[in-house]
Amino acid sequence: MGSILRFRKLCYVEPVKFESFQPQKIDKKEETVATEAKTALEKNEKRNKRHPKEWSCINSCCWAIGYLCTTWWLLLVLFNCMPATFPGFQVLESPGTRLKLEGLTALHPVVLVPGIVTGGLELWEGKPCAEGLFRKRLWGGSFTEVLKRPLCLLEHLALHNETGLDPPGIRLRAVPGLVAADYFAPGYFVWAVLIENLAKIGYEGKNMHMAAYDWRLSFQNTENHSGGIQNPFDVSVSLPVHIRDQTLSRLKSQIELMYVTNGYMKVVVVPHSMGVIYFLHFLKWVETPPPMGGGGGPGWCAKHIKAIMNIGPVFLGVPKAVSNLFSAEAKDVASIRAMDPGVLDSEILRLQALEHVMRVTRTWDSIASLLPKGGETIWGNLDMSPEEGHACDLSKKRYSQASAGDKDTNDSDVKMGFHVKESKYGRIISFGKETLQLSSSQLPSVDTKEFLGTRTNKNTNKACGGEVWTEYDEMCRETIRKIAENKPYTARTVLDLLRFVAPKMMQRVESHLSYGIADNLDDPKYTRYKYWSNPLETKLPDAPDIEIYCSYGVGIPTERSYIYKLSPNDKCKSIPFRIDSSVDGDEDSCLRGGVYLTDGDETVPVISAGFMCAKGWRGRTRFNPSGIATHIREYRHKPPASLLEGRGLESGAHVDILGNFALIEDVLRVAAGATGAEIGGDRVYSDIFRMSDRINLRL
Repeated sequence: MGSILRFRKLCYVEPVKFESFQPQKIDKKEETVATEAKTALEKNEKRNKRHPKEWSCINSCCWAIGYLCTTWWLLLVLFNCMPATFPGFQVLESPGTRLKLEGLTALHPVVLVPGIVTGGLELWEGKPCAEGLFRKRLWGGSFTEVLKRPLCLLEHLALHNETGLDPPGIRLRAVPGLVAADYFAPGYFVWAVLIENLAKIGYEGKNMHMAAYDWRLSFQNTENHSGGIQNPFDVSVSLPVHIRDQTLSRLKSQIELMYVTNGYMKVVVVPHSMGVIYFLHFLKWVETPPPMGGGGGPGWCAKHIKAIMNIGPVFLGVPKAVSNLFSAEAKDVASIRAMDPGVLDSEILRLQALEHVMRVTRTWDSIASLLPKGGETIWGNLDMSPEEGHACDLSKKRYSQASAGDKDTNDSDVKMGFHVKESKYGRIISFGKETLQLSSSQLPSVDTKEFLGTRTNKNTNKACGGEVWTEYDEMCRETIRKIAENKPYTARTVLDLLRFVAPKMMQRVESHLSYGIADNLDDPKYTRYKYWSNPLETKLPDAPDIEIYCSYGVGIPTERSYIYKLSPNDKCKSIPFRIDSSVDGDEDSCLRGGVYLTDGDETVPVISAGFMCAKGWRGRTRFNPSGIATHIREYRHKPPASLLEGRGLESGAHVDILGNFALIEDVLRVAAGATGAEIGGDRVYSDIFRMSDRINLRL
């Protein structure tokens, strides 16, 4: 064994080159240098052992991720080791499982209608920068590929600025099927939890459908056909050339098919967010004669629809849409900018993120469909609003259940939980905190004619030149400054403001949408499709057996109005206005970070979500001539008790409510045949009835 080891050692020794057989004499100086070098080398080795190499940023990130993953796995192991009866760790039985044990089974077909942003979009034709992404999701999904080329993504998401349709050489289309909006991104559910619970009582592809559509377009443009080609059989007749998806026609056909193939059972429709007003548009379209409508006739809705369960409805719009179109901001964006301005508008990196966002979103008519409707009648004027006296500390508010007839309970809540203060909610946009302290008589008036007449070609900003990013680049900076001269803007005048700062966008938008209140719904002009998505300018169908639900979350501070200032950045291709996040009210004030807050689901204020069911459509009104029954179902927000609950089983947030077990149970019971009265009728925690009483609207 020893001889083998000696042989291996010899094999690994570097061969010696014998140049001479004479022994060489070693100089003493060379020996000294070699000894010193050896000593220095040993010292360096010891020093390196004492002082390890400094960590890089990548090392720190990897260790941080490792710690998080390890902690999560430990918590998961502990959770699985806990006894089932341990307080706070009980696994709640899903509504689908529980109701199945009660004997509930699938009865009525269900149609799900997603809202804005949550539906996936896939690429069918694109620019060279999108090479390799054919039929891959550019919106919704993993985002791994598209985040490598963000400017390419924005170019493909944008629509044509004049037509609101596809730009030349680009075609994005809605992803079909239930996968269109079950998850927005891996692990972030939208409809997935509701779909799973519906499946547990017997639903599947034959009796459940996702009505996916391109949520960027105006509602009529999802169906749009234009122009014509010559009929080969009759040259005097032109055939329509379809230029988009005919989504409304497909939805009509799908509902008719599900109705027939499921034993002639009427359909339960479940729209969410913007999908609510999209389906409201459909209700009018489907009974309107062609070519403008679907030709279903006056009795189509009564024949095919059992109930419409609107979740997080945006019937009367959201103030967030104003800030989005005006400055591409919301409260969260303004807070990020206040903490670190360089993140969004670094002059060194030239990110200009908000400018890119505005450039794209102003081409989407869907954003404009969410602008506040009803003007000052609904949203208030310079001195009053329906929410006047709202208590912003929601923990002080006693959320006891109230119904439409239980006004005493609602009033007692007001006395206990409300601090009656002067309301500024009606001023959707104000410039400067000092504006809030002034009454309407002390403020400069906004003259609409003078306001719109000041924008002329002489006022364009010629210094910018080159490519125009937003319509702000076409405005003189002096004209921009005049907008901010201590002027507040209400729901009525804010539309004039948008017409001034974005005239091309508003000209396109207002050919498809309207924001007023009808004086006479029998006027022939209201047969035009631009009025169909505004519940204050259209009638519900003649279908008294249908039930309409307004289901939404409450108890979360929700954006209602904004304090603005001029941007310090006066350069071209920049947004000249921004939310003044330095403005705060006193302790009991609703003003936080330049934003007035009210009750809602974090996105939609209560007044927008609940007014139509509380008053506008309640009983026989001019907006609801057949007396369709309406029910308000509010879900008090309760944040998750621990990380193990995910986004919460009792959440009232705008998207997370789709995982709320109480809401899911309501949907399942109605789909299985229950009526509104059988599931409890109205369930109200907010002051929606009190707010509605303050709105003076002729019914």
